[in-house]
Amino acid sequence: MADESNVLDQLISRIEDEILRARLAEEVDLLRGSRRFGLVFDRHLPESVRLPDHPIRKGIRVALRDESSAETWVVDHFTDRTREVAVLRGDGGERHVSELIVVREFGEPIYPGLRSAERIENGPADAPWHVVINGENFHALQALRSTHRGKVDVIYIDPPYNTGNDGWIYNDRYVDQNDRAKSSKWLSFMERRLLIARDLLKPTGVMIVAIGDEEHHRLRMLLDQVFGDSNFLSDIVWQGGRKNDSRYVSNGADYMLVYARDESALAAREIRWREEKPGVDEVLAQGAAAWSEYGPDESAATAAMRAWFKAQPKDSAVQALSRNVWFLPDGTLCRDADTRSPSPRPNLRYDLPHPVTGEPCRMHPNGWVYSKATMQKMIEDGRIIFRNSHTDVVSMKRPLEQTSGNVVQSVFERLRTHSGRHLRDVFGDKRFPFPKDHEVLMRWFRLAAPQDAVIVDFFGGSGTTTEAVMQLNAEDRGTRQSILVTNNEVGATEAKKLRKSGLHPGDPEWEERGVFQYVCRPRISTVVTGERLDGSTYSDGLSANVEMFDLTYLDPGMVRRGHEFESVAPLLWLEGGARGPCIDEEPDDGWALTDAYGVLLDVDALTAFAAAVTDAATSGTPPAALFIITDSEAEYQQAVERLPVGIETVQLYEDYLSNYTINVTGGAR
Repeated sequence: MADESNVLDQLISRIEDEILRARLAEEVDLLRGSRRFGLVFDRHLPESVRLPDHPIRKGIRVALRDESSAETWVVDHFTDRTREVAVLRGDGGERHVSELIVVREFGEPIYPGLRSAERIENGPADAPWHVVINGENFHALQALRSTHRGKVDVIYIDPPYNTGNDGWIYNDRYVDQNDRAKSSKWLSFMERRLLIARDLLKPTGVMIVAIGDEEHHRLRMLLDQVFGDSNFLSDIVWQGGRKNDSRYVSNGADYMLVYARDESALAAREIRWREEKPGVDEVLAQGAAAWSEYGPDESAATAAMRAWFKAQPKDSAVQALSRNVWFLPDGTLCRDADTRSPSPRPNLRYDLPHPVTGEPCRMHPNGWVYSKATMQKMIEDGRIIFRNSHTDVVSMKRPLEQTSGNVVQSVFERLRTHSGRHLRDVFGDKRFPFPKDHEVLMRWFRLAAPQDAVIVDFFGGSGTTTEAVMQLNAEDRGTRQSILVTNNEVGATEAKKLRKSGLHPGDPEWEERGVFQYVCRPRISTVVTGERLDGSTYSDGLSANVEMFDLTYLDPGMVRRGHEFESVAPLLWLEGGARGPCIDEEPDDGWALTDAYGVLLDVDALTAFAAAVTDAATSGTPPAALFIITDSEAEYQQAVERLPVGIETVQLYEDYLSNYTINVTGGAR
């Protein structure tokens, strides 16, 4: 059975000779059935996206807004100057523009812009802004490849699991379990996005992909192909509770596949990939209290700690730490070192007098571990434990923090019900069925990302990643920045109800039920401000800055006439680090500069621009990036020579939309 979305099947269908057409189709089916090795799948036709807000213009591909037909046409011309009735090429006839919607295929060039949907300034002026983009994630990734190539520390995504019931969309159609090509469509869908995502990562960057049983095996092979199997780091199992929909074994596991952009570069990065044993925070807090109360009386402080341990329930996490606990003179909480390691060296033999009895302390038959001079220094630093008698074993102290970390395990348990309850608490009602757990994501970001990381999620859904990053920053005073891409799709069940009511994509009643407008945007707004949409109080809010954008598709002609700078400006702001104010209007002086980035639009204003940048650099606050807008390589080089060394410079074309379909030049000098 032919599949109209498959390239081979479509080409075969164009063969006029019926016998040849049938023979070729038979041979292709045989080839498909004989594939045995590696990940081989049909690469389907490029996807398309419906753009309800895009104006109808000549040469644009359109479809019927009411979805009564899957056919598309190109607008040939309009019947008069009012541009209300379009004449469609082929058999499309004449249609009023209100009946039409723009359709853009992924193979066509796009000219993206960003239009602010909501801006929440609730954090420090110098803090990075978290960014949420509502739009088709493939096109958003294309834009980010220009603004963030090689700049991202961690990418986390939770893509459609392709269960057959999750209703993900391919080419404007929900894919269900009856589609025989659902796995190859899913792989085509994922491959296009992963190839761009790889380009966003730093050499030390990491990608984490959540997945279920259905496509786990195929996804790992796809990631091997995209990232290289040598960059595989781990296959993490998340035990989330029992599943009652299985006929045989209740497998409550989901997975997180972790890959490095370059494992050899990652190995040198100072990211812990370790986490403290449970109970460490409690021990540290209790230890500080004991030392504060008893001061230098180590025995009394230790006795207090022992009493506290003894009072804990036997199944308490802190019971695992109920070994000998001690304090250094500076109050650092310690525990006994393992006296069996390192192995003593037999030539280190000398008398070590006990500080109370004066008698030589008991020495290991093989001698002391350290030289006499080193031992004396350690005694002076308070790092040697002397027991009550010189006949007891002498041991060394070391900070508890140095012994409390374990390499993180690849299996962890966390009930999925927690995340659902959390989101219901945020909204005051239930409006999103299966959100990811922000505390789980905090855990993995804490392990995998530095405190100033850029973290991207291009399957943003309900906005869990953004909340996780903001909550983690609040916990440890980090300056991590999240860039989240979601869309405003309506779930399959809800879409069916809306269509029965005569509503279609683009209608206001339809759009207000989309995941961005109905879930992601209000969630992030509530978490940051602490106030729900109905005015009720949720929390005290978070110290964070967030701006949410709609991805727009611009008319190149309008841009060339200087009418769309406001939509392009946020892309420059993003590329400059998304800090501080955005230069959102073309400056009258031909240049503009903030603490984070600068833009030179008129090379004739280079002298003033260069002077302002130099002043900023000498004052200790140089901008992170400078954009020189010119088509002339000579003018660009002239500007670079006048600017301070060490600041990243980027040449942008005067037709600056082309920068997001053509690679930019320039870089750090």
